[in-house]
Amino acid sequence: MKVVIDTNCLLVALPKKSPYHCVWEAFLSGKLRLCYSTEILQEYEEVLLRNYSVESTSIIMERLVKLPDAVPIVSYFRWQLITADPDDNKFVDCALNAGAEYIITNDKHFNVLKDIDFPPIKAIDIVAFKNLLKS
Repeated sequence: MKVVIDTNCLLVALPKKSPYHCVWEAFLSGKLRLCYSTEILQEYEEVLLRNYSVESTSIIMERLVKLPDAVPIVSYFRWQLITADPDDNKFVDCALNAGAEYIITNDKHFNVLKDIDFPPIKAIDIVAFKNLLKS
């Protein structure tokens, strides 16, 4: 299953003691194909450096790009579907260009996607995604 993970969900999925660590584990074990763009990687790295050491951030970033189920995406078209926080559009554009099944996010700005018929995009919060993984 191809997914795009918003930075807020990546952060809560990384710690081993997190109830959402199963999302990170699903990626590491090949159950998920994590799609990313250069812009997304830059945001991941910036936020990870605020929360982790340089060494830990480097290890996480290396896993993100070197695992076979990491899918680099180039967004040739910008849909600009989220107006409340245009910076979130990088996740939408990546998901659309990748043909991802879900954007995993806890950000309320993505709720606008529910009212858009085309292009179809499913944004799901991490609790619902965790439950989806279990089923």
